Amino acid sequence: MKTIKGPAIFLAQFAGDTAPFNSFNAICEWAASLGYQGIQIPTWDARLIDLKKASDSKTYCDELAGTAAAHGLTITELSTHLQGQLVAVHPVYDELMDGFAVPEVHGNPKARQEWAVDQVKRAARASQHLGLKVMPTFSGALAWPFLYPFPQRPAGLVEAAFDELAKRWTPILNYLDEHDVDAAYEIHPGEDLHDGITYEMFLERVNNHPRANLLYDPSHFVLQQLDYLDYIDIYHERIKAFHVKDAEFNPTGRQGVYGGFQSWVNRAGRFRSLGDGQVDFGAIFSKLTAYDFDGWAVLEWECALKHPEDGAREGAEFISAHLIRVTERAFDDFAGAGTDDAANRRILGLV
Repeated sequence: MKTIKGPAIFLAQFAGDTAPFNSFNAICEWAASLGYQGIQIPTWDARLIDLKKASDSKTYCDELAGTAAAHGLTITELSTHLQGQLVAVHPVYDELMDGFAVPEVHGNPKARQEWAVDQVKRAARASQHLGLKVMPTFSGALAWPFLYPFPQRPAGLVEAAFDELAKRWTPILNYLDEHDVDAAYEIHPGEDLHDGITYEMFLERVNNHPRANLLYDPSHFVLQQLDYLDYIDIYHERIKAFHVKDAEFNPTGRQGVYGGFQSWVNRAGRFRSLGDGQVDFGAIFSKLTAYDFDGWAVLEWECALKHPEDGAREGAEFISAHLIRVTERAFDDFAGAGTDDAANRRILGLV
């Protein structure tokens, strides 16, 4: 067995325009002061990384890694969640999704998609420069507006959406393969890959591509009432990244999974800081450890109530407390009799 690495922190929800969150060096110093050992970088945030430089220059990447190392930190992964989202966008979301891209491609879905694909490929090259093997991302979505089957969906609609999704991602997955990087799709509402079945539908269409893997985040499964422990049993061979995020689901007579269009604070299902929700992280860390997951346990802070700096401070302690230092021997070795084959045959009455 292997020990999960951590604690690490995803910087996306903490980056800002004020110190210490407005530069890579300062945010590294802050993360290290809380006890984190790793950082996951959002590649769309120019305050933390110049993705073009990172994709073109190993020297720049070495300098980036050196800055992190000066604070005792390791860069765990480069995230392309927002760019991956833009690989496939249904037109109903065009205006909303423009904000994920550079202004030059706003109002031009074709140019925006081309930009997004280039960004994901650049992140693959930058990952290779940094010696990283996994890239967390989103799949994007063409079928999501038709999630609920009313009005009745036309025959073949979902199949056509997944065919197109696979068509768009297959060349990207091949490119990732050339650079020895796995795509770790975060199974997430708003993505066509939002549960195990949809992931399997996609996987079939990309011919079980070895680079089409998973980021495990149990919080999204609490909100849609999916068995997040059974999910590990089913997909553990494909789980390459891990977001440690808590959530709770408290349905009432007035609302349930769909949330009644309420704000996050007032939804039946909402994200919480680590330890404040309902996720059984003891069972999760045990299962992932038993299946030899040796990636990073990365805090993703999203909470409807708690201040992010408090969530970050508590998160480092929470993850550290859940890491399992694997045993090198069985607990009952002391009682071993040291028998041999001949003795075993005698015990079984075979001689």
